[in-house]
Amino acid sequence: MSGVVAIAGNLIIDGLGHKEVQTRRGTIPTRTPLTHTYPRSVVWGLLPSIPFLLLGYFLGYYLWWLAVASVLVGPSHMFLDMFTEAGVYVKKGGKWRRYALAHFRYNNPFANGLAALAGVFMLFLFVYPHTVLFLNFTH
Repeated sequence: MSGVVAIAGNLIIDGLGHKEVQTRRGTIPTRTPLTHTYPRSVVWGLLPSIPFLLLGYFLGYYLWWLAVASVLVGPSHMFLDMFTEAGVYVKKGGKWRRYALAHFRYNNPFANGLAALAGVFMLFLFVYPHTVLFLNFTH
């Protein structure tokens, strides 16, 4: 279920948040602040899980793991979009500004440090639950 919710949430975010703009050089794809901001992405990522959560509630199941997974769909999408040229939108001074790590130089310590910390954090999130489950079932 979490895989279906993740795919559906990402399709909604990209489907509603991408548009094509005509320039004198041709058509270029762009992103919009409708879906490509951190707070709004949580809502769009959570949207596909609502039918499953309601069905689970009426059947007597509390699908807390699905609620947590669906809340993380949007922010994880935005985090990965920060590494692209188009980036994500951040509100500064009442206006939407694009923010992308791809605009930093390749040897920028901030951008490289953030990428390294994110990689370590994601590895920890991947390995830790598997380790806990393995240790609990072996004793």
